[in-house]
Amino acid sequence: MTVEPPSPPESQPEPPVSDTSGPGLRIPVAAPGRAAGERTAPAASSQDESADVASVYRSVGGQPFFDDLAGRFYDRVRNDPTLLALYPDQQQLGPATRRLSMFLAQYWGGPGTYSEERGHPRLRMRHAPYRIDSGARDHWLDAMLDALDHTMGALDRQRLGLSEEDAATLDEGFRSYFRMAADHLVNADG
Repeated sequence: MTVEPPSPPESQPEPPVSDTSGPGLRIPVAAPGRAAGERTAPAASSQDESADVASVYRSVGGQPFFDDLAGRFYDRVRNDPTLLALYPDQQQLGPATRRLSMFLAQYWGGPGTYSEERGHPRLRMRHAPYRIDSGARDHWLDAMLDALDHTMGALDRQRLGLSEEDAATLDEGFRSYFRMAADHLVNADG
């Protein structure tokens, strides 16, 4: 299985791709200088590249994987005072769960629902009103990686036709992305 990133806009350098020892599976990561999550929609000029990126979405079973991941993440948020403090109106956790699920699905090759409903992701801009220091980053990353552990562990690899090596490669690709995104959103000392 090979996953290549979509063609970048002409003015952007090609995003790097993390090589793995798995059976040809490659996970796209954001390009240097491009914000985490600020990948544009796949270019219409290359259906092959679009299909390769979409294969990450398909490989994990589509939208239910991302719904589960976002749900598990926000379960942790509800029980983490540091993260919960970022949500003064805790009734917004439900809509936030949906937005995270849509964003992650789109980023990993699923439908463009997030951008259709909310516009360009602009993750750093959307998070700018919130004080995110290294402590908040660490809490966020711990919660996300815990959610990922549970969600990847619940994958029915046999039903999906996903080898152990491909699952490990996908897992590391997700972890790499989440580490990069967490670091990118830090906007305060501490």
